[in-house]
Amino acid sequence: MASIDLLTATSMGVRLTPLNRQPVGIGKLYTMESTSAESNVLNVSASLGLSTRVLTCFVKGSPIADFIRADLRRRNISFEGPEIAPDGPWGVRHQFNIADAGFGLRGPSVYNDRAGEVGRTICPEDFDLSRIFRDEGVRIVHLSGLFAAMSPSTGETCLKLAEMAHDTGAKLSFDLNYRASFWKGREDELRRVFDMIAQRADILIGNEEDFQLALGIEGPEAGGRGLEGKIDSFREMIARVRTRYPNAVSCATTLREVLDANEHRWGAILCDEGAWYVAEPRAIHVLDRIGGGDGFVSGLLYGKLRGFSAEDCLRFGWATGVMAVTMEQDYASPVSEDQVWNVWKGNARVKR
Repeated sequence: MASIDLLTATSMGVRLTPLNRQPVGIGKLYTMESTSAESNVLNVSASLGLSTRVLTCFVKGSPIADFIRADLRRRNISFEGPEIAPDGPWGVRHQFNIADAGFGLRGPSVYNDRAGEVGRTICPEDFDLSRIFRDEGVRIVHLSGLFAAMSPSTGETCLKLAEMAHDTGAKLSFDLNYRASFWKGREDELRRVFDMIAQRADILIGNEEDFQLALGIEGPEAGGRGLEGKIDSFREMIARVRTRYPNAVSCATTLREVLDANEHRWGAILCDEGAWYVAEPRAIHVLDRIGGGDGFVSGLLYGKLRGFSAEDCLRFGWATGVMAVTMEQDYASPVSEDQVWNVWKGNARVKR
């Protein structure tokens, strides 16, 4: 039996957030959290008792690296990877993500400082993948287009993980996460990498733009306005995705309409083995929107690991996405499945 329920590879960093929803550049007091999109996806499974692991690297002797390791332990996420010598003040470091939450009609702002990011050095040889996959065993591998596109070596790492998942029977989840700034000047290289990963993926996640720009899938014809129109257009496009990538038995996306920084309409769609499931958009309150999409994937994969029905996987993911945007961190940390189901049911009554 596999000892690792959910595995990912990532570049860990820290997020700085001004207190009291003040804007970056104006707020003077900041909190610091360890973060990465991929590790955020592990958090629901880690919080609810499943075995999770991050493959990453750390700057040797860095207090920021110590902070990240301590926080991963606190979140019940195991980790492994090499320490990289910093090479002085101009060498490698962990990325800094500086982001506020916005307020009302003032939207949030995000500034990334990724110069010298240590995670860009990650390569397949950094890890004993034979031990991890063949001796310990993995149930689901989750990959993100953010990490795959960081550098040629992180792309090769993702390809190797996809290959190992395929060879050992682990399921593969791939969140496309297209970012134009990562792709500039590397379009042909990254299209090849993304296509090869998607060919092996059992679960594909992304919005219309992700599928079109990362995989070259023809987009839908102009549909109706609003979220309801997006549901119809997503169905149309996923038919083409499943033709090109028949291994992908599940395709999912979230739906978001921003009413203001504190209130969104939130929905989700899942196509699973040809059947369609929709979590109709509902109004939700937002403390900090960053991490909502990862929160959805986190709950969706937890449902897969627990053997939920496809419909319940979608509902659970919708609810953990909602939970993520109510927290100061970029991830959902439920204390029980019941807490998540009460979010889905709209039951916010006090628990004593």
